[in-house]
Amino acid sequence: MADVEVGPLDLAGRVDEALAVQALAFGLTDDEIAIRRPIVLRHLTAPGARALGATTEEGRLVGFVYGMPNDRVQWWSTVVEPYLRRAGTQSWLDDAFTITELHVHPGYQRRGIGVRLITTITDGAAEPRSILSAVDRESPARSLYRRLGYRDLARGVVFPSAPHPYAVMGAPLPLRRLGT
Repeated sequence: MADVEVGPLDLAGRVDEALAVQALAFGLTDDEIAIRRPIVLRHLTAPGARALGATTEEGRLVGFVYGMPNDRVQWWSTVVEPYLRRAGTQSWLDDAFTITELHVHPGYQRRGIGVRLITTITDGAAEPRSILSAVDRESPARSLYRRLGYRDLARGVVFPSAPHPYAVMGAPLPLRRLGT
């Protein structure tokens, strides 16, 4: 899409803009955003953490993705590991690039921006596979992840304070390319 450019993002410097996009895309309250802000900033200090943004010609942030090489001692890994172990897929926690967050402003969804964000960030990963978690229900996001090559590794994953169960998904890299 010519009017939206995907490129490196100083997520720490634009964290409030990114969280505003996430709030609209994911339906978060101000209190939930306040909790997530320090988490995002802490994630960005992890070795290999990277972020990309989708910006309009005017510089408005309309989407973002960030992730990092997975580390089994990170909180997310410690929560999902028992579920993956039960499913026999715990090896996916090793040598994987984790997509931590991917959100596109609702007014810009279904334009290929999410695909560009996730394929661009994973194309730069040194790891041979990618993992992520998504709300465990059929949704446009889950459908997109499947089309890109992700498959369910564990379902019914409960994160503390999350209102819905999640699915952990994994895909070999590079991700599949979708027809344009």
